[in-house]
Amino acid sequence: MALRKNLKRIGLTVLLLVLIAVVIIARKVFPAVSGYGAKNMASAIYLQHRNPNDVIKEDLADFPKSLGRYEFNQQDSSVTASVWGFAKRKAIYRSGLGATLINDFTEEQVRAQQFNLPSKPSINSDTILWPYGDKIVDTIPDNVNRTGLERAIDHVFEEKKNGESVYTRAVIACYDGNIIAERYAPGFDKNSVQLGWSMSKSLTAAIIGILVKEGKLNVNVPAPVPEWKGNEKEKISLLNLLQQTSGLDFAEIYTRPSEVTTMLFSKGDMAAYTASRPLKYAPGTQFNYSSGNSNILSRIIRHTVGEKDYAAFPHTALFHKINAYSFLLEPDASGTYIGSSYSYATARDFVRFGLLYYNNGKWNGEQILPDNWVKESVVPPASNSFKNYGYQFWLNGQNEKDITKKAFPDVPDDMFYMDGYGGQDVYIIPSKKLVVLRLGVSTINENKFLKEVMGAIQ
Repeated sequence: MALRKNLKRIGLTVLLLVLIAVVIIARKVFPAVSGYGAKNMASAIYLQHRNPNDVIKEDLADFPKSLGRYEFNQQDSSVTASVWGFAKRKAIYRSGLGATLINDFTEEQVRAQQFNLPSKPSINSDTILWPYGDKIVDTIPDNVNRTGLERAIDHVFEEKKNGESVYTRAVIACYDGNIIAERYAPGFDKNSVQLGWSMSKSLTAAIIGILVKEGKLNVNVPAPVPEWKGNEKEKISLLNLLQQTSGLDFAEIYTRPSEVTTMLFSKGDMAAYTASRPLKYAPGTQFNYSSGNSNILSRIIRHTVGEKDYAAFPHTALFHKINAYSFLLEPDASGTYIGSSYSYATARDFVRFGLLYYNNGKWNGEQILPDNWVKESVVPPASNSFKNYGYQFWLNGQNEKDITKKAFPDVPDDMFYMDGYGGQDVYIIPSKKLVVLRLGVSTINENKFLKEVMGAIQ
């Protein structure tokens, strides 16, 4: 009898511990799941005008994202997500601004924010030659094997990962400044705005570069972050933030709760949250890829430009100057653009941005970025042992699994690229005169794809 009672007590204790563990995990995981789902669903249906069922099937099908359940309110353009009714998160859509998660600020406060966005020019871009417009000349150079190029694109659209489609949605190959191949998945076309994820970091770096050119910022001095004055973090420079060597304690892990999931899905002021993180390393001594650094850069842009001009500045100073009028940057609840993750644009406009860097920061005769900005952007910091990152751009550095090999062994060393979650990429290969884009849901065999594209050009 005593043994039976002891076993019963042990069983109840184990059950209680399991329940406590489940509650702890749920409190940490569920907010990220519902926050991710609410934000991305709101952008998908109100900005991209997609069918919610398609979004659930393609974008939110993986565990634990699949746990999310959604309520739609067409009247106030919002989406509320939860996991079995717990950890509710609401995202609201505002025209010109996309979707914003309600965190730390009330919905009334967020809706009351004023953003002075510039008007887009009233032009028929289809009558203007690429890249200043969207009229594409239907001829390709003699040294381009059209069949080989189409085969390379076929492979990307047919590729699977773990037996499931990678959902490639757009591919563009631009050779010597001209589009030589372009294809979209059903439901998407040249006018569809698509999510760039961490390609947004490269946009943020370019805007920093413009402010450097204007003499308003200097990468080699301490970053102008108010919270850091008078403490050990005041030694962090703008260069450290650009090169991901700030030394802040910030984990970029999406498979479990971490600083990045807390920042993106539970914080209203993402830059302030990251700026409050303690130092883990001395600034400049360790490379640590962090979306938090990028959001601090985004808030620095806001403080430098000023409230009156901030919302319009990325458009007037960068996007409109490169004839890329579809770009939309989504702000957090504090009103700062989420410079790490949430930019939307057409595939062609992402390629236009790639061409700006391909052309050393010059567009239509105007030097938009500092003269040496692109050159400096592709130099890794000494503390990055893999030599694979510059100013918010990835480089063809060493393979992290085998340092004797390049990350892309069949691609030239001078390749650098914008890279977003799930395989949103713009690859810039100056020696091959190429700018190549691929957008999708899951990653592909990038080295194989680029090798096949290059192989189609003699």
